[in-house]
Amino acid sequence: MEAYLLEYGNVLLRWLHVVAAIAWIGESIYFVMLDNSLRPPQSAEGKRRGVFGEMWGVHGGGFYHNQKYLTNPAELPDDLHWSFWKAYTTWLSGFALFAAMYLLKPGFYLVNPGSSWAWAASMSGWQASLLAIVFLLLGWIVYDQLCRRISPNMERDGVLSVAVAVMMVVVAYLSCMIFPGRAAFLITGAVMATCMSANVFFWIIPGQHRMVDALKAGREPNPLDGKRGKQRSVHNTYFTLPVVLLMLSNHYSFTYSGPYAWIILSLFIFSGAAIRQYFVLRHSGQNKLAYPVVGVALLVAIGFLAAPRPAPAPTGQEAQGETVSTAQVMQIMHARCVQCHAAHPTQPGFPAPPAGMVLETEQGLLSHPDLVKQVVANNYMPLGNLTQMTQAERDAIAAWTAPQSKP
Repeated sequence: MEAYLLEYGNVLLRWLHVVAAIAWIGESIYFVMLDNSLRPPQSAEGKRRGVFGEMWGVHGGGFYHNQKYLTNPAELPDDLHWSFWKAYTTWLSGFALFAAMYLLKPGFYLVNPGSSWAWAASMSGWQASLLAIVFLLLGWIVYDQLCRRISPNMERDGVLSVAVAVMMVVVAYLSCMIFPGRAAFLITGAVMATCMSANVFFWIIPGQHRMVDALKAGREPNPLDGKRGKQRSVHNTYFTLPVVLLMLSNHYSFTYSGPYAWIILSLFIFSGAAIRQYFVLRHSGQNKLAYPVVGVALLVAIGFLAAPRPAPAPTGQEAQGETVSTAQVMQIMHARCVQCHAAHPTQPGFPAPPAGMVLETEQGLLSHPDLVKQVVANNYMPLGNLTQMTQAERDAIAAWTAPQSKP
């Protein structure tokens, strides 16, 4: 019952996370579109009142007239709409999920015994959990310092963008070298998501509060607060598509289980940013098709890098001309896999078999032969190799040919 309650709580928390993320990202994309679609006011009254830009739109059976003031609106109502709880809820629920799924089960998800760095391969569970948290904190600190030092007055944002891109490549490389691929993709996405939420918490909202307070006190607001908020909001919009992809990547082991995982991860980030840039420019009236072309080209490159490699030279039983039977594979399943992939798993924390795969019987095994061979061959399963599957057992599964079902 305890495992079931934890799983049900996980579902509700994940639902909250997804709903909050949809609301935050949707609102963020809308405001970027609005900002880039503004046109100078046409009426003399609008110009007199200090309107910076305006946009007319039609939606939901009505017409909307949006106007933007920079720092000098004629009046400031008390019922201003503030956008921050969606961002905070997204990060808090996401971190809670990360803690429940990864930090509390580091032996499964965070320890990477196959790392080529000896110190990373020998980490204990609590060390891996601590290092994952450090990744999030250092990611924000480094990113924030880059913004502060390279473009403090928002005059060198082009150089800053290159620096942030380099930073994300470094994060991708380090995470893929230290953590298992699945966790590495998620942690890299979490670094970006942490920067996004921290931008809202430390810069965007405080700057807006200072602007509102200055206007209410009859003072001239500091224009840097508005510019800095715009800078960080723009960064957030370019992080959006990569973060969404990385949060979904755990369902697709081919993206993170190969030797080029950190390159694939970096290319996903650049592809998402390029595609987002197209839409940002499109809202301002520029149809720069080069950006989606670059984005798609990067996705094609990822397809080649992630594609299955030719089977290695036969070893063990296959090299000796022996046929690996389904019964032999079933013995391996019972020794290494059914602790989780059973109708009633015995592994703590698993109230149901992952992905609904039950491997206790030949029928269950033969329902997913290709998937079993794939996840075993790329070392994705068993998770963290907790059950100590040997290379000889992996070779046997690779050499096994599932019998064809009869019509």
